[in-house]
Amino acid sequence: MRLASAFLIGLIFGLGIVISGMVNPAKVVNFFDVAGTWDPSLIFVMGGALVTTFIGYRLVLSQDKPLYAARFQLPTASDIDRRLVFGSAVFGIGWGIAGFCPGGAIPALGTGRIDVFVFMLAMIAGILAARFFLARQGGAGQTTQTGRAPV
Repeated sequence: MRLASAFLIGLIFGLGIVISGMVNPAKVVNFFDVAGTWDPSLIFVMGGALVTTFIGYRLVLSQDKPLYAARFQLPTASDIDRRLVFGSAVFGIGWGIAGFCPGGAIPALGTGRIDVFVFMLAMIAGILAARFFLARQGGAGQTTQTGRAPV
């Protein structure tokens, strides 16, 4: 049942990404092009995601435990450090240049377009490179802990 639930949630998310147009890199790039061909429609997509997340977290975290796990596994770190700022900046720059983020690119694989596959390969290479360099520096540990966060 856990696998079926994950599949259904992923399917709904992917359909939302497709319907919103976030699989179209030109639409995303135009959203970031405020001085040129600005397309503000993705503000509504992001606003809808924020509202859904806000309500969803309140509902889910009011439960004692998840449906298909023994306990919640939530991040406990709340520090804004150099790694967080640098990683966010790299993500945003990459999203603005390529027009893809992982959430939009994975459903876009179904289009069969080569640029989506190139993006995914570059993203995987970047993840592996980051893990390699973090492991060499001795900082590859995760900053999450199993537990229940306050609502």
